[in-house]
Amino acid sequence: MKKELIELKVNGRTHELAIEPNALLLDVLRRDLGLTGSKRGCDESSCGACTVLINGIAMLSCALLAASCEGQEITTIEGVSEHGSLAVIQKAYGDWGGAQCGYCTPGFIMTVKSLLRENPDPSKEDVRNALSSNLCRCTGYNQMYEAIRAAVAAERAGMAAKS
Repeated sequence: MKKELIELKVNGRTHELAIEPNALLLDVLRRDLGLTGSKRGCDESSCGACTVLINGIAMLSCALLAASCEGQEITTIEGVSEHGSLAVIQKAYGDWGGAQCGYCTPGFIMTVKSLLRENPDPSKEDVRNALSSNLCRCTGYNQMYEAIRAAVAAERAGMAAKS
């Protein structure tokens, strides 16, 4: 199959890539850019392990053609840290035991980032609804909900301190 030249903006950097027209974004991120935080979990677009942000919205990278993402702002788990430090949600996941084996964690964190962008003070029900498309085989989800509540509280405290 003939490759086509595209430009993808990933984590703030522009990459020019020659890809096959049917290449999935997940494969391009992992194979061509070496960004392996997004995982292939199910190959059915039903587990959320491959979640990335496209213009701030959580999307499954295993269900997107890479070429369709040209001109969009793509953020992977590798692009979430803030000035070389863990993002608030990443730190909260560690502090509250929100991750067990860690395989699904990047997808959950990206989904939460999208939720908090849209709704900086989500209810427990909002969080449950947002995470309903992400699956974890190791935790009982309670630690994740606690981590998210802690991150929301920390973000709120940080915003109050800046005012």
